[in-house]
Amino acid sequence: MATFIGDYSCKIDAKGRLIFPSAFKKQMRSVSLDHFVVRRDIFEQCLVLYTSEDWDEQMEQIRSRINPYNREHNMFMRNFFKGTAELTIDSSNRLLIPRRLIEVAGIKRDVVLAGQDGRIEIWAAEKYEEIDMPVDDFADLAEKLMGGKLPEEEL
Repeated sequence: MATFIGDYSCKIDAKGRLIFPSAFKKQMRSVSLDHFVVRRDIFEQCLVLYTSEDWDEQMEQIRSRINPYNREHNMFMRNFFKGTAELTIDSSNRLLIPRRLIEVAGIKRDVVLAGQDGRIEIWAAEKYEEIDMPVDDFADLAEKLMGGKLPEEEL
């Protein structure tokens, strides 16, 4: 599994291509180089890019929780896969993002690729700037999520 860190500003061309940051490429395992899956995010107006290896792990997690004979589960799967696409880095180190996904994310020209551990979020630059939290709010959230007892301390 790759661990992506950092955020990088890019430009997307008229055909929907952007240059994949070399820093992200260095953070990837050679096994999963060049092959990705992209989908719209569940919570935010951005896209999520997975290496093929990380996508397989995501799918294993989903399969372990989904019952194909449950209507709600089918609705979830239908919407989860809506707009999903496989991507490959071309010989010029570019990714071609499908037009329908560019429109879903509200991307015009300026893009930010933001590392989020095992995935990369693809944002319209102006939307990415809007999600920033005030420092004190982030500190409160960090304390709430991470400041409690560790699991082994609860025993």
